[in-house]
Amino acid sequence: MTEQQKLNGTGISRLKRAITCSSAGMSAAFRNEEAFRQEVLLCLVLLPLACWLGADNVERALLAGSVLLVLIVELINTAVEVVVNRISIDRHELSGLAKDLGSAAVTMAILTTTVIWGLVLFT
Repeated sequence: MTEQQKLNGTGISRLKRAITCSSAGMSAAFRNEEAFRQEVLLCLVLLPLACWLGADNVERALLAGSVLLVLIVELINTAVEVVVNRISIDRHELSGLAKDLGSAAVTMAILTTTVIWGLVLFT
């Protein structure tokens, strides 16, 4: 057994640990990030709508998946911001760039969602 396996466990114990860590991350994002809370609320509205408005399973998957993509990218953006802040809270060009790129990724995910919903619902 490798050192990493000893730390993370294997089999069911690893799965339980992964679920615990994921839950902690989701809770922290919801507690500390206003954008994430807003996007979760939007998901609570849009996911049922995706199931109702999609004409078939492919459309439902596109609509729902695009909404979930925004949450995924927001979580990654938050992780980048936390790591940058952990390294230093001093202003630095590269730190600002990393945060701007994360923000741009969220914007692209939102635009992707908008385009997908527009194409599915208005064609």
